[in-house]
Amino acid sequence: MLSTGNTTMLVVDIQTRLLPSIHNHESLTQKTAACISACQLLNVPIIVLQQYTKGLGPTVPALHTALGDYEPVEKITFSACQTVEFVDKLKSHNNKNVIVTGIEAHICVQTTVLELLAAGYNVYVAADCIGSRNENDQTYAEQRMRQAGAVITTLESILFELLVSADHPMRKEITKLITSLE
Repeated sequence: MLSTGNTTMLVVDIQTRLLPSIHNHESLTQKTAACISACQLLNVPIIVLQQYTKGLGPTVPALHTALGDYEPVEKITFSACQTVEFVDKLKSHNNKNVIVTGIEAHICVQTTVLELLAAGYNVYVAADCIGSRNENDQTYAEQRMRQAGAVITTLESILFELLVSADHPMRKEITKLITSLE
């Protein structure tokens, strides 16, 4: 089960040159920004990944506002788990649960999720915060990740699970983030 004390969030490759070709990219970006903001309010650590930044550009500006000051992990492998800097950073948080957002669902997201599962992490994929150029690729990626043991769920479900209770001190702020998406 997710909790603020055992969870890390990943933002996988939501970059300027790739995002415009992603199906439903406006909603994905807005919901990922909300997830980032909520995780920051809840003190959940966030790791931002960038695939071959020279070719695909930096993380999109819409996420910079939510992230504030951050240092992305550069990778050239499809799975982040093949990048030593990422593995070290993830291990340093000492959390067993990982929330995954990003693109492309059937490539970098999927390979990262499969390797995280193989390494013993509990993986929660925010289905409304991942995407692919082709909607069909995302559908099959979600099926494969679910079959491998990932929890495929929604942003709202993840955030309320992190809150635990209606009397959580950040509930009103998180609720505002969620309702701003409707």
